[in-house]
Amino acid sequence: MRKLFAAGVICAALFASTAAFAAEGERMLTGAGIGAGTGAIIAGPPGALVGVIVGSWVGGPRITGRSYRTCWYDHDGRHCRWR
Repeated sequence: MRKLFAAGVICAALFASTAAFAAEGERMLTGAGIGAGTGAIIAGPPGALVGVIVGSWVGGPRITGRSYRTCWYDHDGRHCRWR
């Protein structure tokens, strides 16, 4: 019974942390995934853990492809940039 309870708590914590990461943006998740894969290939399980930490800190590529244009006016005229 204790093992089942512990597994439930761990799953709930992982779900909550995943939702928090998703709220922060996809770049953190893609960076963590790329870092984990690279770290696992190079140094095994300890490398995967370090890769997740470093990858989520640095961030990864943007994979959704959503870009939009932001425009504003000031004393120099109209300015636009792509995000």
